[in-house]
Amino acid sequence: MLAIQTTDLSKDFPVGFWRPRPYRALDKLTLEVEQGETFGFLGPNGAGKTTTLKLLMQLLYPTSGRAEILGRPVGDVGVKRRIGYLPESPYFYDYLTAEELLSYFASLVGYGAAERRRRVSALLDEVGIGSERRLQLRKFSKGMLQRVGIAQAILNDPEVVFLDEPMSGLDPLGRREVRNLILSLRDRGCTVFFSSHVLADAEALCSRVAILASGRLIASGKITDIHAFQVRGWELIVAHLSGESLERHRARMRKVTAIADRQYALELPLEPGPDGLLRDLIGEGAHLVSLNPTRESLEDFFIQQVGQQEPR
Repeated sequence: MLAIQTTDLSKDFPVGFWRPRPYRALDKLTLEVEQGETFGFLGPNGAGKTTTLKLLMQLLYPTSGRAEILGRPVGDVGVKRRIGYLPESPYFYDYLTAEELLSYFASLVGYGAAERRRRVSALLDEVGIGSERRLQLRKFSKGMLQRVGIAQAILNDPEVVFLDEPMSGLDPLGRREVRNLILSLRDRGCTVFFSSHVLADAEALCSRVAILASGRLIASGKITDIHAFQVRGWELIVAHLSGESLERHRARMRKVTAIADRQYALELPLEPGPDGLLRDLIGEGAHLVSLNPTRESLEDFFIQQVGQQEPR
């Protein structure tokens, strides 16, 4: 049984006042997500990611096509008990504290008083909310509200979690904590379906991804299997590199960018690989700072694909 399945899922919105015409926000989306996998739903703003999630949550109704969660049609009451959802910009009751808000939601799920207290405390610890849990939510930053939103999404220990831009508004530490939380959900067997416009998030977390542009599915599969994101070369950053050593090996480099005194970013071709050059540079006194594969960026891929889309 699949965790999520959509078949030719489409959504039109009327546009215009006098004679409204249909605008297709999502065009015949067909997806399959296996149970227990972390699935990235990628695309630029306006691609149709949030529309898709709202259709799966039945906050919107499709123009055509169908969708299922855990083998049942979306909207099935039994399925709703087994899923969690974080909207893109969550809004909560301003004058409740984080503890009060989650306790209220836990009571709706059916937890008793003692279990509510234990569950709420553990979840707030898990998402990194400390003593602030007793402050009113109107005093929270956007990043802190995002953490509370993630806690409510997993309050009922769901089998499938839908997260719309879960990293939005988080600082680097918060992003790392949310990544670790998503990985822990995966390790517990939970299916995580999250949308993002950041390729690095998907690379760090996802077993597979789907890429949307202008409401249409343009690529899906493992990132390493999508041709546009295969490794094109290497970025080597070294320090304490002498000018003589740099000139001696310049022919082996595509591009050299000075970062600071005797520190350089070296762009290298894919073949023969960076090992030989790195060994030579270190032998001549340079120090390795970092070595990373270079790929086409997700943003470049979006721009290229959106430019190829026909007007709808």
